[in-house]
Amino acid sequence: MVDMPIEEIWTEKYRPKKFGEIVGQDEIVKRLESFVKNRSLPHCLFSGSAGVGKTTTALVIARSLFGEKWQSNFHELNASDERGIDTIRTKVKDFARTIPVDREFKIIYLDEADALTRDAQQALRRTMEKYAELCRFILSVNYVSKIILPIQSRTAIFKFKPLNEKSVKKFLERIVKNEKLKIDEKSYSTLYKISEGDLRRAINILQTVAVSGKKIDDKAIYSVTSNPKPEDVRKMLNCALKKKFGESRDILIELLREQGLSGEDIIKEIHNQILGLKIDEEKKAKIMKLTGECEFRLAEGCNDQVQLEALLAQIMIA
Repeated sequence: MVDMPIEEIWTEKYRPKKFGEIVGQDEIVKRLESFVKNRSLPHCLFSGSAGVGKTTTALVIARSLFGEKWQSNFHELNASDERGIDTIRTKVKDFARTIPVDREFKIIYLDEADALTRDAQQALRRTMEKYAELCRFILSVNYVSKIILPIQSRTAIFKFKPLNEKSVKKFLERIVKNEKLKIDEKSYSTLYKISEGDLRRAINILQTVAVSGKKIDDKAIYSVTSNPKPEDVRKMLNCALKKKFGESRDILIELLREQGLSGEDIIKEIHNQILGLKIDEEKKAKIMKLTGECEFRLAEGCNDQVQLEALLAQIMIA
């Protein structure tokens, strides 16, 4: 029996290894390249949403500074998994105080550092101060405000912005070319809209469609994601506005039962579609308010179908 080759995950296969390969963060790349060139890297705090290049940038820094020995001088921890003070006192401190391999300093990368407890952050602050000559820290967070001020004051803060459609498309085009895929222009926009600027998610969706052997178009993309088609949700809302509650409800049941979507998936797309409805601004505001209330009840665990049907009824009489 012949073993089939294992398909490499594209997010790792195409992860940038040089500063020039990072997309959508030009100003940040320029500043960090200067630090690396002068070998004067400070402690850093990377903030931004998922999939915008924080971890990739940290890895590029390590490769640029340490060359082939980057893995010996780079230690990554996910703070959301190991968020207590003991992790800082043992794993982080033990690595921080060891001598770098043929380099001036090494790097500890703490992903999701905003998940660290306050006590753990205080311990981290002291470790950063004590071993600054041997080790640089790069903290990755979603929210800078969750990091204590003493740590913020000891780091250079880099705010990673959500990637725009042009940057995401540029990166995906490279993958499409290398993998010899066929894709139309509209599908790039669909991938961007669904991923919301999260390049990692866009790449994963692209690979899922490609591996399934389906033609890469809107239909195939939506079939492998938890997102409803915008036109289906738009039609459902317009039926409710025209007081066609039965038709509107039928579309909702199709989305929930036949397509297997969750209430939260649908309510998110409803929110996206409201501003494009051909109604006056006051009605849009009322529907937006109703949508927010429905989303809250869904988050609290209420029944998806009951809450969304109630929302459609409220829209009809609004």
